[in-house]
Amino acid sequence: MPAPPLSSPAAALASALRRLPLPQFGGFDGLGGLGGLAGPRSVVVDGVTVGLSRPLLLLALPLGLLAVWAVVYRNADGTAGRRSRRLLAVSRVVVVCCLVVAAAGPYTAQRMETTGDPSVTMLVDDSDSMAVLPDAADGLAERVEAEGVPVTRATIAQGARSPLGDGVAANLRENGTVVVVSDGRVTDGRSLADAGELAASLNATVASVGLEPTRTERYVTLSGPSKTSAGVDNAFLARVDGVALSGDARLVVEVDGETVVDRSLSEGSGRVEFSHAFAETGSHRVTARVESDDAFGDNDAFHRTVRVVDRPRVLYVSRRDYPFGRYLEDLYEVERAESVPANLSDSDYYAVVVQDVAADDLGDIDALQEFVIDGGGLLTVGGPNSFEHGNYESSSVASMLPVTVGESVGGSTNLVLAIDVSGSAETGMRVQKAVSLDALDQLGDDNAVGVVGFNHDAYAVAELAPLSENRGTVADRIRRLRSGGGTDIAAGLLGAEEMLGDERGSIILVSDGRGPVGPATAAAQRLGQRGIRVVAVGTGNPNEETLRRIAEASGGSYFRATDTDRLRLLFGGSSRQYEGEGLTVVDENSFVTAGVELTSDPPLTNDVSVRTGAEFLVASGEGRPAVASWRYGLGRVATITAYDESGTLDGLLSPPDSLLLTKSTNYVIGDPERKATGVAEAADTRVGEPTTVTYRGSEPPAAENVSLRQVGEDTYRATVTPTEAGYASVFGATYAANYPAEYAAFGRAPALTDLVRATGGETFDTGQAAEIAAFAREQSTRVRDVERTWDWAFLLAGLLVYLFEVCARRISVYTGRASNDGGLP
Repeated sequence: MPAPPLSSPAAALASALRRLPLPQFGGFDGLGGLGGLAGPRSVVVDGVTVGLSRPLLLLALPLGLLAVWAVVYRNADGTAGRRSRRLLAVSRVVVVCCLVVAAAGPYTAQRMETTGDPSVTMLVDDSDSMAVLPDAADGLAERVEAEGVPVTRATIAQGARSPLGDGVAANLRENGTVVVVSDGRVTDGRSLADAGELAASLNATVASVGLEPTRTERYVTLSGPSKTSAGVDNAFLARVDGVALSGDARLVVEVDGETVVDRSLSEGSGRVEFSHAFAETGSHRVTARVESDDAFGDNDAFHRTVRVVDRPRVLYVSRRDYPFGRYLEDLYEVERAESVPANLSDSDYYAVVVQDVAADDLGDIDALQEFVIDGGGLLTVGGPNSFEHGNYESSSVASMLPVTVGESVGGSTNLVLAIDVSGSAETGMRVQKAVSLDALDQLGDDNAVGVVGFNHDAYAVAELAPLSENRGTVADRIRRLRSGGGTDIAAGLLGAEEMLGDERGSIILVSDGRGPVGPATAAAQRLGQRGIRVVAVGTGNPNEETLRRIAEASGGSYFRATDTDRLRLLFGGSSRQYEGEGLTVVDENSFVTAGVELTSDPPLTNDVSVRTGAEFLVASGEGRPAVASWRYGLGRVATITAYDESGTLDGLLSPPDSLLLTKSTNYVIGDPERKATGVAEAADTRVGEPTTVTYRGSEPPAAENVSLRQVGEDTYRATVTPTEAGYASVFGATYAANYPAEYAAFGRAPALTDLVRATGGETFDTGQAAEIAAFAREQSTRVRDVERTWDWAFLLAGLLVYLFEVCARRISVYTGRASNDGGLP
């Protein structure tokens, strides 16, 4: 009888798999499936999670079965009978299956009760910022030990340094608990969020002691531009903050020794905005001081340098005398022209501003393109004679712009909703679902949408498909989500990436941001390199800093749950048009739009769509792109396409909206000193923190104790570290050194609260020694997620089967029931 075909055992295996019931995936009512998502896959059976770490290696199984068939049956000769060959085939199939499954990384995870000896590791912060808080560590340790629980004390910060993240990480133990007595103000080393990632990997818990400030402490800060042009008004903000405030304080601000602000702060703290124009070029000194009675004097003064340069030259190209041209003349050195000249690259212009000029009247477009590629800036302002009215779509100028000419509705794209269903989101799961459904409602029918849920793993909820065909199904599956498990945002992002496959698209992350930020940020950065951006939507009481870092790492944006209507601007399409009131900032994190307040509503907008890879910054009331930007070659390009019936920029020319015009122009100008030579510049810093001095020139200057290194053609750099606060100069560049970061904030930091919450810890009062002792006993015997790997079991099983088969065949030969020339391998 001929040997049975290879397809028989494979078909039997496939048939057996098809008869298995659909598993219930973690956090879902029987939804999803393996679904093509790479990474860990698991099913829940009687409360035990069973999964594979490397499921793609199962693809090697057919190759193994084919090899078994080839060895046992192909070109078979000898005297071995059909029964012997069948038993050998079964044996080798079992061995191959064991080896492949072992390579795929089988594991189980189960919530189990583990026991241990109760103890408390108390991590004490003795840094200077703790001076405003009560000294509670020693007495608290004694009272906890009086409750019968031993305490080990470790100091994790001293003086003006607070490497709290490093201190917490160094004292974490698997399944252990630490109690942190600190304000959570990290000044160097790893962050508390990074320490939380390590705690999560060790299944460790971080608790803290809540301390309220008892001493008055104020500190002053000063923000404003570091570089500006002569004669331009600059906005500055001086702030006095502090803890346990009592009594009045006085704020004094001086510019180059002249007092410009002298104000009493009746509440003991406050903020003062002021403006100042510098008449002369060079480095200027702005100093803010607070006069008050408090704990520290180091932080009563803040120093800031402002480098004033000549106004950058800008070429303004327009065939009409628009008000925007006169607006630019108040800020920059402007030269007017009706078209782009041919010798543009040889000029000393920093940027070209084109307003309402048709492509045929634009002049030498090739020279303009070369100018931008070489690092120049281009700001194109719309109107009744430009873009779709000016034949831009058939001109080479279109290739430089961050927008394409045409109907300004969002096109179709691929979107994956990555929804956090972890235990940290459990209390707000209703909000998670509501936000996800609301986000879904903003998405146009032309988009292909899929859904991935994640906790410590990623699960396919709805496969990627046009929303016009499955909107109701996707919404129903989102409603059926359940919460549970740990939080791994990186797993959710990678699962969403796998669902996108080779397609370009975007990921809408719906999460409270309570989870390890390092791996998630790294995953988002890799997604951004692939052209996949992450739009993060914060829910519940979100960790906005984490979500914003993740979104920005990919080139995406962060939205609050109340801002999901802005998703219509990005992905709405013709079926979900945005309807707002006036101009709306789409991306608040961009240089152009940060701090911009828009109140105007120009009635007209050119018909354009934002290109893939460009930044959609501002939308009109109808959702049309009003401002967009991107990089072209070495240069920067921005477009403003909103205007009024007369072709002007309407209310954008008046404050506060005019800041958008200024920042758009500054964006395309870039560094206003990049063409200068023989100059040095250095950024302000803090005492003990290095700053980099950059010198541009053909011959580097000499200076004692400072070593320059060449980093490029005519570019040199040096690093200096100040040891005292005040102003200093090197190579002619003046920089400010401010008080150490230890004195820049006081009171409990939100990062410490986030760390405690993320690790399942608690915050205790100083009088809760008994509760801390009880918590230590509970943590030493508690229910934990225990994961076991089983690759060794499958390897052992395969080895035993192989040894049994070899021994059985040897016994058969020895007893005479078979011969060595049977033809079996």
